[in-house]
Amino acid sequence: MIELEFTPEDYRRIRFAFSPVAETVSSLRALTAGRRNGLHGPWLAAVGPRLDGVDMELLTSLVRPAGYLPDFLVPTPPGRTATMESSLAQITGTATDVVAGELAHLAQHRVAQRGPGRARRAALMRDLLADPERAVSRIAAELARYWRQAVEPHWPRVHALLQADLAHRLDELAAGGVAQLFRTLHPSVSMRGDLLTVVKYYEGRARLRERGLMLVPCAFAWPDVWVSTADPLPSLTYSPRGLGRLWEPAPGAHRSPLAAVLGRTRATILALLDLPMSTTQLAAQLELAAPTLNVHLKSLQATGILTSHRDGRAVLYRRTPLGDQLVGAQLRAGLTDWPYSCGST
Repeated sequence: MIELEFTPEDYRRIRFAFSPVAETVSSLRALTAGRRNGLHGPWLAAVGPRLDGVDMELLTSLVRPAGYLPDFLVPTPPGRTATMESSLAQITGTATDVVAGELAHLAQHRVAQRGPGRARRAALMRDLLADPERAVSRIAAELARYWRQAVEPHWPRVHALLQADLAHRLDELAAGGVAQLFRTLHPSVSMRGDLLTVVKYYEGRARLRERGLMLVPCAFAWPDVWVSTADPLPSLTYSPRGLGRLWEPAPGAHRSPLAAVLGRTRATILALLDLPMSTTQLAAQLELAAPTLNVHLKSLQATGILTSHRDGRAVLYRRTPLGDQLVGAQLRAGLTDWPYSCGST
C-alpha cells in the first residue's frame, strides 16, 4: 500500500488530463498480460496481426506485465490534453541520467523481471544502458510505430470515454468535494484524513509537497491503478467509468425501423453516441466528412434526440433520454446490426 500525503495547497492543485502515451504504454501491459477472455479481449484479438514491423521485444522488455514501469515512458501532460507527438518529444527530452537510472532499476526489479526470457531482457538492458541517449530515441520511435498500429485507430472512441469520465469526475467534485471524488475513483483508492491510500504490492509514503496531483483516466490501465511521485507533478492513473462499453460493437441499423425513419447514417450516429463525442471523433469513427456529419447532427438535434455541450474548444454530442429510449428499443427488439462505417444514405 502506498500513501500520498496532502497539504492544503495540494487540494487546490488537483488536475485532470488525458494522455495518448499513457494509453499506448498501458496497452502494452495489457498485451503482455494477454488476457484474451478479459475486458480488452476484442482489442487483443484485433491488434495481434497488425504489429509486424514493430520491435515488440524492445517494448515488452520495457513494459512488463507487472511491477515497475519507468516514469520517463509516461511523461506528465502539460495540460488537460496532449498529442502523441508532444508526449514523444517529452520522452526524448528526458535527461540521460534519469533514463539510465530508471532502466537500471527496471533491470533489477524483482517483480518486473519475472517470467521467461530474463536473459534476453538483461542483454537488451545492457545494450540500452551503454548509450542512454540513443536508447531513448530508439524507444520513442518504436512507441510511435506501435501507437499508429495498435492504439491510434481506436483513439476517437477511447478519447470519448475519457471525456465522459472527466465530466463525471468534475460533477463528483462539485457535488461532494475531494472526499466524494476519491471515494468513487477506484476500489483501490481511499482518502483518510490528509492521506490518499492506494492498494499496491509495495509499501511506501510520499509527500506531495504542494506539487498537487494529476488524475489521468486511462482505459488500458484496468484493472490497476498507477502511481507516480516523480517531479514535477505526481500523478495517479486509473480506469475510467463506463469502461465496459469500450469494445462493444458500434450499433447500426441497416434494416431496422429506426433506420427507415431516420436514415441509416443518422441511426448509426445515434447508436454510437452512448459516449459523448465531438464532430472530429465521430467523423473518424464513421469515415464521413465533417460538413456532411454536421448536417446530420443538426437534424438530430432539431428532433430532440441529441444534445450538445462545449468542452474547451470542442463541442460534444450525446443522446438525450429520448434518444436512449429509441436505441434501447432497437437493441431489445434485436433489430440492429453492427457496421463500423455508414456509407451514404
